[in-house]
Amino acid sequence: MPISRETAQPTVWIVTDGKAGDLAQCVGVADALGFAREIRQVAPRPPFSWWLPFGPTDPREWESRPGSPLTPPYPDIAIASGRRAAGYLRRIRHRSGGRTFTVFLKDPRTGPNAADLIWVPEHDSLRGRNVLVTPTSPHRFSREKLRDLRSLSAPEIDRLKKPRVAVLVGGDSRHHKFTEDDQLRLLNGLRGLAEEETAGLMITASRRTPPALAYGLASLAKSGGHLYWNGTKPNPLGLYLARADAIVATADSTNMIGEAVATGKPVHVFHPNGGHNKINRFLGNLQRLGAIHPFPGPLKTTTYEPIDATPVIAERILADYAAFRRQQEQANCLTDVHPDLPDLNERPEADRH
Repeated sequence: MPISRETAQPTVWIVTDGKAGDLAQCVGVADALGFAREIRQVAPRPPFSWWLPFGPTDPREWESRPGSPLTPPYPDIAIASGRRAAGYLRRIRHRSGGRTFTVFLKDPRTGPNAADLIWVPEHDSLRGRNVLVTPTSPHRFSREKLRDLRSLSAPEIDRLKKPRVAVLVGGDSRHHKFTEDDQLRLLNGLRGLAEEETAGLMITASRRTPPALAYGLASLAKSGGHLYWNGTKPNPLGLYLARADAIVATADSTNMIGEAVATGKPVHVFHPNGGHNKINRFLGNLQRLGAIHPFPGPLKTTTYEPIDATPVIAERILADYAAFRRQQEQANCLTDVHPDLPDLNERPEADRH
């Protein structure tokens, strides 16, 4: 259910460059607010895309240009994510005369003054009075959505053996590489899970999954009577998460693991070659909370209280936005009584780009 509000619904923009992970986080938070939202996708050209978040936005996308993603009227709340979007959020903040409440998800790289409210995961170092910190990232799979998905008819899942295990496979990234040995180790671990635990597997791969590994996963599913999503619509990830008794996820994606621990089901993490200190801290926090376990390893089925940052972020936005509006109203009253005073809602003209 959407978070309750006593005031008229604010307008909301989601601002990203279209990257799937950034967009999913923003959509998850906006949906938790329960307000109508518009997606404004930016696409700066080089060299502007190279300079962001520090440099100017692409003039082709300024609000006065036809088809601009920043075409007014400006929203009451703007939620952005991704380094390119950070510059555009700054422009919205300035061009709205400071009347848009700005939210940035993840470290904007330009400090805590980049937005009125910033969210970062616990393993990031940014801190400040306006910085909200949680163990995991926001996502689209709220407790209510997972409950609704459990109630849907899904014969292809119902016929699987129990326990049912959702398998979320990422792929090569800046910090991880699935070597041939890694791929074999993952496939053998999943075969053991299916045979020794008599588990039914619900497997998803990503665009980053190495082709040989994707082929191996599809073959495993076909030969063992399991499910494998081949990338065609609709995406069954939500159903897999909702119906899983346990989850296997690869360590290359903190977003994927964040979605998994929102279910309250045990998450078994497979580590490919590589790593990063931030990801290690993220996984260490979840391990201390009892949410994750190593894979390959014994299958756990004990549950825990779901770890979900999304409603926490939404509640903080509502509280800070309410305070922001009160401050604006007080400033407007003061200006009405003393018309010679400057408009206190106006922000300094620190950045016209």
